[in-house]
This record gives sequence, structure tokens and C-alpha cells, in this order.
Amino acid sequence: MAAPALRAGRRWLFGLRAASPRLQASGGRRQSHDQRPQPRAPAKGLLAAQVERGLFQEIFPPQAAEEQLPGLLEAGRLPVTAYCGFDPTADSLHVGHLLAVQGLLHFQRAGHDVVALVGGATARLGDPSGRAKEREVLPEERARENASSLCRGLQRLFDNHRELFWSGEGTRLGRATVLDNASWLERESVVGFLCAVGGHLRMGTLLSRQTCKARLSSPVGMGLAEFLYPALQAYDFLHLHRHHGCRVQLGGADQIGNIMSGHDLVSKVTGEDVFGITVPLVTSTTGDKLGKTAGNAVWLNRNRTSPFELYQYFVRQPDSAVKRYLKLFTFLPLPEIQHIMEMHAREPEKWGAQKRLAAEVTKLVHGKAGLESAKRCTRALYYSDIAALETMSDQELQELFREAPYVELMLEPGTTVLDLCRKANAILDGPRGHCDITSGGVSINHVKVTDPDAVLVLGQHILSNGLSLLRTGKRNYYVVKWLQLSHEEQKC
Repeated sequence: MAAPALRAGRRWLFGLRAASPRLQASGGRRQSHDQRPQPRAPAKGLLAAQVERGLFQEIFPPQAAEEQLPGLLEAGRLPVTAYCGFDPTADSLHVGHLLAVQGLLHFQRAGHDVVALVGGATARLGDPSGRAKEREVLPEERARENASSLCRGLQRLFDNHRELFWSGEGTRLGRATVLDNASWLERESVVGFLCAVGGHLRMGTLLSRQTCKARLSSPVGMGLAEFLYPALQAYDFLHLHRHHGCRVQLGGADQIGNIMSGHDLVSKVTGEDVFGITVPLVTSTTGDKLGKTAGNAVWLNRNRTSPFELYQYFVRQPDSAVKRYLKLFTFLPLPEIQHIMEMHAREPEKWGAQKRLAAEVTKLVHGKAGLESAKRCTRALYYSDIAALETMSDQELQELFREAPYVELMLEPGTTVLDLCRKANAILDGPRGHCDITSGGVSINHVKVTDPDAVLVLGQHILSNGLSLLRTGKRNYYVVKWLQLSHEEQKC
């Protein structure tokens, strides 16, 4: 049923790339909850601009979207509200979610209002889309904790965007609201839900979904909870339409089936025209979808993936991907991106395009302080920058050397290099450990030490922040925190 419509939607979106900057308006309904038109920057229409960047991939339903969406989203019209859902199956968003967040942010930048919906209730069922077997049941307490963490993470992204990426000159930044669907779904009775929704969702449509057909014909089958997941997500769209005026649902390309269910329910119950837009999936270099299930997630919470690790993930993107990622993950104008790529083509060895990409994303996710931390860690690790190492906090050192032992030691008078290595369990006891030092296999703060009996010197072996970075061999790091250093000693 859906394939011809989606193909038509893709054709229309592709056609937008060649459209003129001003799209023809065509009779979209005006929002009743806000009577004042809000001014917006005269620019290429939101849809055309994001299709050109590659961010908006599919639209639904194609014919109604072609007729109404450009006019509905046109500059100078009343704001439209768009939403996107995020299931808290973990306590952090990851890079795979970031394009959906970017979609919401671009709606905001065009003057529209957005809702980031955390699925504190639906996460307990688990989305069956693209899965060969049922998800492990998420306990209620864990779902609640994860949902709370995701709400904070989403709010941080909205705050960082407003503070660091929005000039606010003569235009309106749309409102951003973060909600949890547990606040209404957990109050809804089963009978009340089925009476309100059940009669409007057709079994044939639900059964025709590819995931459903594949699972029903497999040995593992499909449970009722999973089968009803699209109905609950559709009800979210209906609730947000009624209470927040939502007209557009955003989602990843793998969410088109759920988006279609939501469209069907809202249009049947209210008679209003609503729309769905998908964004591309973020994949690894091998083509696998990034995420928790695949085990290759790059997280957006610092306690899971540090700013340095996030920065390095984007710095390491190949030349073949970097231009596309600059369009998708940043707010840089397309002419500026083109200039960045031209400069990169002249001096590819400087990795200028990758560094700009990494800086923009890290700043959005972790703020200015996070970006500075990532750059400081990069200089300390890859450029043996002692000044950077000396200004690093305990947290940064532990993040940078996540697998390295963290050792707290008392500094006693006359402590030698050999004493340090042995107390940190960095070398073997006896002659072998002594030989490791004399043969040049040990360094402190990126400087080789070959005298086991050399007494540790403040400002050389012990940095002003009270730390020492000990390394044995090529990759064995130990972070040493010296205790009870006086203020005067740390200044030496």
C-alpha cells in the first residue's frame, strides 16, 4: 500500500532541489492556538532548504504534502508545530538520533515550534521496527530513569543551540518543549484507549507492515505488546495534535510505518491534514545502522562517550562522507561548506573539513567547554602537549585514558621513578622492571625516563595540577593523582 505513495513523495522531494527559492503556497490551514503571525527570515523554504542539504528524505502523504506543506511552512505564516519521538531504551541519546534532533532544530530556526517526545511508556513495549526478535522487557524503574536522562539530554541540545548557534537577529526561534508520553499513556485505561483508538486503526494496515509480516511468519512470532506499539505511537501524534497543535511528525527512515499509522489515526479522528517527514539513518563505514542494538553507538552523554571521543569520531570520517556530514550535522550555510571542501581539496593532509565538522557537532552536544576539553585532550594525546596535559582536570584524564588505571599515591620525600612505577603496578618486580626503565620503556608526562633512581621533581614529573601521566611500552597508560600536595608545591 505504502510503496507507490512513498515513491511519489521521494520524486516530489527530489523535485524541490531544483525548485525556485520561493515555493508556491497552496492553502494550508492556519493554527487556531496562536493568532499572531510571526516574522521569519526571507529565505529558501524550509522543505527545499533541507532537501538540498539531504536532511529531509521522505514525506507522507505525498499528494497532500505537495499541495499544502510548502505554503504551511512558508515564511510569514503562523508557526507550525512538529514533533519527533525518542524511546529511552538507554539513558543517553546517540549519534544515530542526532539527525532527527537536527530536523527539529531546523524547524525551530525557521520559526516553528517543536516538541521532543521521550517515550517513557512506549519504551517498555519496544519498537519492533527492523527487529528479528522481541526486545528485552525494560523494567518500569529503568524506563523512568532513562526517560529522565533523555529529557535532560534533549534540553541540553536545545539550550546549546539557542546559546551558541542562534543569532536571533530579526527572526523568531520557535519554542522547544520536551515531553514524556508516560504522562498521558500511563493514565489511559486499556478499555478507554481501545474505544478511543481501536476503531480507527485497521488490522489490514497493521498486518501489511513489512516488520509485522516478517515476524509473524518467523518461528519467534510477534507478541501483542509489540503489535500494538504503532497504535500507541499513533496515539501520541493524536494527543500532541490535540494539546500542542502538532501537524508534522519527524522520524528516522525506519519509522515511516509508525508515521503512517499516526497520520491515519489523526486524520480519521480529527479530519485535519497532518504530515510525516523522515530523515536519513546514520550508518557506520560498513553500512550498519548506528545504535545500542548494533553495539556501535557513539553516545551524546559525557559519562558514556567523552567530548574527546565524540570529536575524534567525526575527525576520523573519510573524505567521501565529510561533505555530506557537514550538510547534515551542522548549520553552516551551503556556500561556506563548499568553500571548506575547496580548501580541504588543496590541503587534505590538514583534515580541515573533518576538524570543522567535529568542532561544530561537539559544540552542539557538549557546549563550548566540551569542545575546549576535546581539543585539549587531542593536543595532550596526539601532540604530546605538556601545557595541555597540565591544564587537564582529573575527569578529562580519566576520560582520555578510559581504560587506564587511576591511582592515588602519597608523595613522600625522595620518591623515585622506580618507586612510582612499582606503586602504580606499572612494571614487574625485580630486575625485569628495573630494565624496563633503563631501556627507555617508560615515560612520565610524555618524556622518557631512563634513570630508575631519579627523584621525582615537581613541575617535571608531577604537573601543577597534581597529576602524572605514566606510560610503559607503547599503549599502557596510568593516571596518577598525588595526594596532599600543598598549594605552594602545586604552584612550583
